[in-house]
Amino acid sequence: MPDSEAAVLGPIGDRVLFEDQHIRIWEMVLEPGESSPRHHHENDYIVVIVEGDHVTVEPLGAAESGSEPKSARVSPGHSVFLHKGDTEVAINSGAVRYRDIQIELLNPT
Repeated sequence: MPDSEAAVLGPIGDRVLFEDQHIRIWEMVLEPGESSPRHHHENDYIVVIVEGDHVTVEPLGAAESGSEPKSARVSPGHSVFLHKGDTEVAINSGAVRYRDIQIELLNPT
């Protein structure tokens, strides 16, 4: 990713809850209709849904690349493993607050 793009990107979550040499744990909270900053996932990670009912992920450059936003119903307790590389904005497209925990894998073996 060019340096000019990296300069305009935000963090992948609102705050870091824990970090060591192996993992970094983030929390993200979005009220209905709220969007995260545009961000890039530099590491593989696991998302654990804590609250929410619906979320939309809009890839960076979706219009130019032909990529469509991805919407999904979510439920507390659901988790998913995702590979690094995506640059995106998360949007709470649901009716209730969305909260997740993201566990970045910093040094996979």
